[in-house]
Amino acid sequence: MNAIVSHINDALYSYVLIILLVAGGLYFTFRCRFAQFRMLPEQLRVVRERPADDKGVSSFHALMVSTASRVGTGNIIGVSTALCLGGFGSVFWMWVIALLGGATAFVESTLSQIYKKRGAEGCYGGPAYYIETALKCRPLAIAFSVLLILTYGVGFNMLCSYNLQSTFSTYGFYDTTTPWIIGLVLAILVGYCLFGGGKRILRVTGVLVPVMGVSYILVALVIVLFNLPTLPGVFVRIFREAFDLRAIFGGFGGSCIMYGIKRGLFSNEAGVGSAPNASAAAEISHPVKQGLVQTLSVFIDTILVCSATAFMCMCSGVEPTEALSGAPFVQESLRATLGGFGPVFITVAMILFAFTTLLGNLYYVNQAFSHILGHLPGKRFCYVYYLLASGVILLGAGLNADLLWGIADVTRGLMALINMPVIFLLGKYAYRALADYRRQKNEGLDPTFRAVSIGITDELDYWD
Repeated sequence: MNAIVSHINDALYSYVLIILLVAGGLYFTFRCRFAQFRMLPEQLRVVRERPADDKGVSSFHALMVSTASRVGTGNIIGVSTALCLGGFGSVFWMWVIALLGGATAFVESTLSQIYKKRGAEGCYGGPAYYIETALKCRPLAIAFSVLLILTYGVGFNMLCSYNLQSTFSTYGFYDTTTPWIIGLVLAILVGYCLFGGGKRILRVTGVLVPVMGVSYILVALVIVLFNLPTLPGVFVRIFREAFDLRAIFGGFGGSCIMYGIKRGLFSNEAGVGSAPNASAAAEISHPVKQGLVQTLSVFIDTILVCSATAFMCMCSGVEPTEALSGAPFVQESLRATLGGFGPVFITVAMILFAFTTLLGNLYYVNQAFSHILGHLPGKRFCYVYYLLASGVILLGAGLNADLLWGIADVTRGLMALINMPVIFLLGKYAYRALADYRRQKNEGLDPTFRAVSIGITDELDYWD
């Protein structure tokens, strides 16, 4: 199975997704007139807005849910794997994917806001809803929802559980039973939050994500400052390896480009269609506001957190090797600078990263089940699903890492293969919404949205 999954991955990430994501990111960047860069002050402003109804979900809370899923174990283990297997040049290609992906994230999240639905506990939506409502293709929408469940409810949650327990492998007490014990504790904690419902997930992630992210970046800055003389050499090596054509085309499947794009996609999710499920929950006056907020989430994830991991590893003086791939490279890098405190800090960070990632992922799965069923799942269905989700987390702690990475990459890649062509087709509504937003801002107004103003004549559940 590992060999089959590996071949599929090579085809997806060596050719198809590279063309789709890079070309798509460039296209959306030009169509949105570089909104991810030009409108950065506006992104920082709208993320602080509160909903008119105090009971509604704010842009900030929706951002924290999507960031909880984005900023996770992939920012530590994924970056480490890319450095060990793809070299320093992979960092450059992660940056490229993030900078272009900001425009892609804007388009898909704006569309999710336009086509969102009203519910008893607030609004909801995502790619499945804009596929079904705008394209009138429910089978494709259901296929997307099924892939989302397999990706986030199974693949990435098993992988997240494995990544967490792997950070304990450097401690003396680690033995064959340790992964299962850690998996069980994690499953119980996640189950507790799940049985509390979506509101509890929003509250937990709203507190943990900012604290976790800021603390992690501060420690990374301290490590870089301790090793400041190595920084110029690190930048030189990043750009030299990023454009080493002989190394790239001599073995593209294991090159810095492939690992940079694969891990960049794993980390920031732009174009995959996962974050729009969280975007739709925000109650705002204009869809573009949440599109801008989700653009900010991509930058937080890759430009800040992934770069923090990369630089504290690259500046440590520890050479990345295939044997150190994953948690060991990060732990050895921190040990070289901070001594015994380094591995302990990474373990604590991984616990928080893993916990919020699992909650963010399962929030997406809840939305997918609601779409497939056509209504919010009943209590009996939810209880069975929550028990199964907790069991998947327990199981993932003891499985093979390579297979888990492979399966997760394949299912996420298939999500992108559905979502990217769809947002190409529907992107015109996001561009028109952006023009409408700018016009109202230039007139000194707080932008409000009317579907007819961007040429949508179909009845929209939320905005009409």
